[in-house]
Amino acid sequence: MIHICNRKMRVLGVSGLLLVAFTTLSCSRGGNERGQVRAADAARPIPIQVVPATQQDIRRTVEVVGSLTADDEVVISSEVDGRVTDVHVGMGDRVEKGEVLVEVEPAELELAVEQQKAALDQVRARLGLNDGETTLQDIREAATVKRAAADLADAEQKFARARELHEQGLLPRQGFEETEARSKTAQANYDLALQEVRNLLATLKQYTVNGELAEKKLRDTRIRAPFSGFVKGKDVSAGQYLRVQAPVVTLVNIDWVKASLHIPEKMAAWIRVGQTVTISVDAYAERKFTGRISRINPSVDPETRAFTALARVENREGLLKPGFFFRASIPSEQVESLLTIPQNALAYAYGVYSVYVLQGNQVQQREVKIGDRAGETVEIVGGLTEGEQVAIPINQGQLLFAGASVEIAP
Repeated sequence: MIHICNRKMRVLGVSGLLLVAFTTLSCSRGGNERGQVRAADAARPIPIQVVPATQQDIRRTVEVVGSLTADDEVVISSEVDGRVTDVHVGMGDRVEKGEVLVEVEPAELELAVEQQKAALDQVRARLGLNDGETTLQDIREAATVKRAAADLADAEQKFARARELHEQGLLPRQGFEETEARSKTAQANYDLALQEVRNLLATLKQYTVNGELAEKKLRDTRIRAPFSGFVKGKDVSAGQYLRVQAPVVTLVNIDWVKASLHIPEKMAAWIRVGQTVTISVDAYAERKFTGRISRINPSVDPETRAFTALARVENREGLLKPGFFFRASIPSEQVESLLTIPQNALAYAYGVYSVYVLQGNQVQQREVKIGDRAGETVEIVGGLTEGEQVAIPINQGQLLFAGASVEIAP
């Protein structure tokens, strides 16, 4: 039994070796065939179309990027000291110009207004003014001046009579001098009355101004929106004690937004106030927003060699938000003759642009430098000359390479 089993094992071993050898031979033959197919595919010419590098008259377009800002943004501060009683707005609320945002306790300032009114009434009474009257048309109409004027007139009349009597020898000199002194005193009292009225009028003006200031402070306890817009931030809460100039609310107006455009100095002649600017943002990629250049900085930044232009973009729908990243396109009136090729003729790898130039039935890779893009074409500023034939593969999934065999598709 042992001998039989060993014989069977020897037979099976030979069969296995034959099977392995046959399999190896088959795999080797299949691999060679596939390699030959791949080599044949690599040697097969790549169908291409060729386009020449051509000079075209193209209107220059300035393209820049940046971030949008609000047309107006202000941090509203308190103009009075006091405790906050009410806060009527929160972040994101739409407010109209003049709308009350925050209220401060008014009691102390109401008392200050009443105090100023009382002081004003006292001065008005001393001047003999009625309610509602704010000044005298003629200071000689004041009661104290009228009385002093009457005393002066009486003294002058008595002095004139005394002088006649003295000249006739009917009045002793002492009596004449006494009458003269009373006349001078009456004149001084009249002048003093005029000066007192002038001082009272000045005091009246001062109290009037103080009263208006007290009323303004009272009005300032109701902090209002200086323009229509949205609440960007709220810095106070009810019960908080405010000091003068303490920030209360940050308000932004986004009915218009501003795009700050940093333009290279070489393009200074292409930009002017009133030019149309087209804005695009990632949030609304399918939409274009139009604005106009409103201001241009007359100075160039010596570090960046660029100047700033400011464009205002209408935003009545409120779609554009301050802080959005934007791309701006500014068509200029500058027309230049540029060497161009189609954009799909460019290859890009490792930060380098290149094209494949037709040479006989092969293509050679050529590094190029590009300029502006205009529609489906791109400007070539270096690496190509006019008339050179650039290859574009018919099959977009097929890649060209240096030395590749090509054939021009019919």
